[in-house]
Amino acid sequence: MTAILKVDTIQDTAGNNIINESSNTITIGAAGDTTNIVGTLQNNGSALAFGSLTQADQWRLSANQQLTTNDITANLERVDDTGFGYIGNGMSQSSGVFTFPATGIYKVEVNATFHSTSGAGDSRYIMVRTQTTTNNSSYANVARAITHIDNFQGADISASCASIIYLDVTNTSNVKVKFTTSSATQSGYYLDGTTGDNYTTFTFIRLGDT
Repeated sequence: MTAILKVDTIQDTAGNNIINESSNTITIGAAGDTTNIVGTLQNNGSALAFGSLTQADQWRLSANQQLTTNDITANLERVDDTGFGYIGNGMSQSSGVFTFPATGIYKVEVNATFHSTSGAGDSRYIMVRTQTTTNNSSYANVARAITHIDNFQGADISASCASIIYLDVTNTSNVKVKFTTSSATQSGYYLDGTTGDNYTTFTFIRLGDT
């Protein structure tokens, strides 16, 4: 025998709503509850992927920057090549300071490409530092993408390097990140950037909740 139960609300023995339908929206569970799904939860026939990425974005340096000990404050753009996409609201930046769109644990990755025109006989360590703040004020060095250029074979030498951190963004107003370059000399050494390709990139991926 087939039966049909027509109700708007199902409550537990304490009188708490555990299933409620209102204005074509079905709410399952109440605040503080844990809801276990046995089997596969589907959306119009397709399985839902829980834990999928909610934020992922990539920026790049859009012009060469001579190496100094200054922050990277200009010539930053979101990658916009054909076929590029990002997930969620994306990062925002002002004068090189990046703000996260939501709290969570983020993977922050720097991929840097350098070149030198200083000529034969010069050799330097060069880097991009990742700096973070948790109070929107004081910044600390937390990672270095560092490499070495040896110009004893002549000018126009290139090198690449990378760094990765996992940052707990507990507050989007206070936890931020920026990047700075450093070299033992300024003349003839550059961090590479262009609007047509990814020479130096900054990638942000939210992996999970804070």
